Amino acid sequence: MPDISRRQRSCAKVPLLKLTSRFGPWSFYRQALTIALPVMLQQLIMSMVSLVDNFMVAGLGDVSMAAVNVTNHLVFIFFVIINTICQAGGIYIAQFNGAGDADGMKNAYSFKLIFSLSVSILYFSVCRSMPHLLIGMMTMNNAAQEEIVAAGCVYLNLVSWAFFPMAVSMSIATSFREIAKPKIPLIISGAAAIINTFGNWVFIYGNLGAPRLEITGAGLTTIISRTFEAIMFIIYAAYVKAPFFANIRKLFAIRKKLILEILSKSGMIFASELSWVASETLMIAMYNRRGGAEVVAGMAAGWTIANIFFLLFNGLWIASAILVGGALGAGKLDEARKRAGWIKWGGAAAGIIIAAPGALLTSFLVPLVFFNLSAGARANCLGLVYVILAYMPLWAYLNVQFAISRAGGDTAMGMYTDVSVNVLLFAPGAVILSLFTTIAPVPMFALLKLTDFVKVFIARYLLRKEKWVKNLTVT
Repeated sequence: MPDISRRQRSCAKVPLLKLTSRFGPWSFYRQALTIALPVMLQQLIMSMVSLVDNFMVAGLGDVSMAAVNVTNHLVFIFFVIINTICQAGGIYIAQFNGAGDADGMKNAYSFKLIFSLSVSILYFSVCRSMPHLLIGMMTMNNAAQEEIVAAGCVYLNLVSWAFFPMAVSMSIATSFREIAKPKIPLIISGAAAIINTFGNWVFIYGNLGAPRLEITGAGLTTIISRTFEAIMFIIYAAYVKAPFFANIRKLFAIRKKLILEILSKSGMIFASELSWVASETLMIAMYNRRGGAEVVAGMAAGWTIANIFFLLFNGLWIASAILVGGALGAGKLDEARKRAGWIKWGGAAAGIIIAAPGALLTSFLVPLVFFNLSAGARANCLGLVYVILAYMPLWAYLNVQFAISRAGGDTAMGMYTDVSVNVLLFAPGAVILSLFTTIAPVPMFALLKLTDFVKVFIARYLLRKEKWVKNLTVT
């Protein structure tokens, strides 16, 4: 008789070998973790500070919680725009670092800082001139809209002053990460986070003899901590003579050709990020129509906890930029291809590893941190985080796909993927589910995010064309 068991064993080895061949050696992942962990720790610190902030604000009630978090979404949009500029400049800093070109790094950093500050001026003007309109659009038809808008305007008028130091901090912090020195941003941002937490405790509730300022206190503390962070980054970058850091005299001495190149890249990244943030904003506005402050506060609380797990994405982005972008800048194209494949599957595996313990942590955190919120708000919070954790492996894989393409300057891939799916599927789906169904906010979110499977397949197809396999330092 034939040896059936042996044949079955040999057949079973084929898919197993195929699967294991997708993963790189442990030495590669150890190097990736060395780069990613400080970035992830910084994100963890900021997420925990945000969680503490929300804990403090939640003590003021559902309306205050809703007002602060709706306003923070407007701040998040600003963050996305600045991050887009820093990503575009960062593509070149990572590659110029791989090529050992200090002048190129200075030019790319100057682009980041100048354009980030320019956007800050514009966004500040918009937020200060029409706060009622902006917050009102986010809470349309909500039962508690009037109270949320009134409180949110107070907070927005204050935190908008933090846009300028945020632009400076992000320009310098991302540049340190792109030259494989992520520990410095971790230390400085960690110190700023401590100041922010302490300041909130003092000014929101009026401790240590300070006046009880509530939401105004939260906004004031944000300005103080962000300004401290920016000043420390400037002092440190100048003291250590960071290779990318340009003084005032050299700040505007950027090569015109490089400006045009980075602008073309940033334009595509901006189209991608804008379509994403616009679709997310539309979705939030649509599910905020359901119910009152308990919906806005509960879903916002859910995003606060989810940000703890999103630290994975920042780590994957910076690891991809340095390991893949650095290899490309050094002219090691085949090595870059291998690293890209390894980090894709490693990222997906990391998403799976985070999901299960994340669900347990959420079950513990929500009743502990948000006990001051209503039962309905806590239920929305829990449900949202569970859905987000279920999507973590998919989103980790998708984020790495985008990071790899941008490491090689192929910003068109993300634009085509995001814009097509967000405009043709996600946004229409959000409107249809909101206007023509009675589906609750959490199931609405879960259904809409199924469109991300389409994004993965489009990105996979475009990534295989290898338009990202480029050394951008060679002109």
